[in-house]
Amino acid sequence: MRSKELPEELRDRIVARHRSGQGYKKISAALKVPKSTVASIILKWKTFGTTRTLPRAGCPAKLSYRGRRALVREVKKNPKITVAELQRCIREIGESCRKSTITAALHQSGLYGRVARRKPLLSARHMKACMDSKMVRNKILWSDETKIELFGLNKP
Repeated sequence: MRSKELPEELRDRIVARHRSGQGYKKISAALKVPKSTVASIILKWKTFGTTRTLPRAGCPAKLSYRGRRALVREVKKNPKITVAELQRCIREIGESCRKSTITAALHQSGLYGRVARRKPLLSARHMKACMDSKMVRNKILWSDETKIELFGLNKP
């Protein structure tokens, strides 16, 4: 999971120290921020000329990471739960979303709704036919691919 963004005033202080001539290592030690974070903030400032959070691409996610985990937990606890019930559970957490969003989130987590195939029960006729085929099999002494004729020539 990603960490939280740094406050804008801290990012401004990093840039101010960089402009005064301090190196990444000294800025990192003084402000207790990782060196890679200092480098990325300065690179962003050089590229865009600002330290503000820029608009992100794409639509923000409707479900939070916490909400997604709660959904997966509910489904693993009760696999027969319906999407409408899951929607109510999510509303209790404080988030609201459509049923299609919930199913998409579950699909991304590797959980899919499946319905078992309907198989018809065996009828009395089917059971009788099965028993007849077993009786025929029990009457055969052995089975081989040789052809034996008692009377006459053995013709291919």
